Amino acid sequence: MTRLGMLGGMAAVSAYLAYAGVTWLRYGRPRPAGPHERDEFLDRFMPLYDVVERQHMAVDAPAAVTLDVARMLALDTIPLARAIFRARDLLLGSEPRRNDLPAGLIDEMRALGWGVLAEEPGSEIVLGAVTRPWESNPTFHAVDPRHFAQFAAPGLVKIVWTLRADPVAPCASIFRTETRAMPTDHDASARFRTYWAFLSPGIRLIRRATLGPIKHTAERRFAASAG
Repeated sequence: MTRLGMLGGMAAVSAYLAYAGVTWLRYGRPRPAGPHERDEFLDRFMPLYDVVERQHMAVDAPAAVTLDVARMLALDTIPLARAIFRARDLLLGSEPRRNDLPAGLIDEMRALGWGVLAEEPGSEIVLGAVTRPWESNPTFHAVDPRHFAQFAAPGLVKIVWTLRADPVAPCASIFRTETRAMPTDHDASARFRTYWAFLSPGIRLIRRATLGPIKHTAERRFAASAG
């Protein structure tokens, strides 16, 4: 390796460690939702949370089309997502991702153990699960929507996640995705804090990597139907 390459690698490691340190310190102080980010569905199931991730993108397609495309997204078709999943497997010693999962993001997540907490057809779908994300091969378990907000079994992290398309015009929408997480006790919080500090960059990159394919597919589908 050249000296320049070594310096670049050291700089990348230093930046990553700095990011992890800042994320660890900011844990438990999530950014509040802006006026257009507020979500009564998520507030119903998790009004308080230790971490939150929000992403959005303008789409030149109706909200119903945008949401349907998001529901049917296949993560394995996104090279960056595949690379991040592989990196996590190597880092934590995980088993390879299952190759027998059904097509479509929502059906895939349900097959992994997630449950649908709420749905407004053509507008939004909310999923939720409890898990121990720091494990090398975490398992996800659905909780009855009626009991999700009060669920407090120790040693777990509750996660809610939404796909949402807000109409801004008959032929335009804003696609939004938000993830919130809240540990159920102090031990889980300590474990999750460290996990989030070091693994959240990959999670954020996967969320962002889905935006482009959703936008392009929704706009192409709408253009084809209108033409």
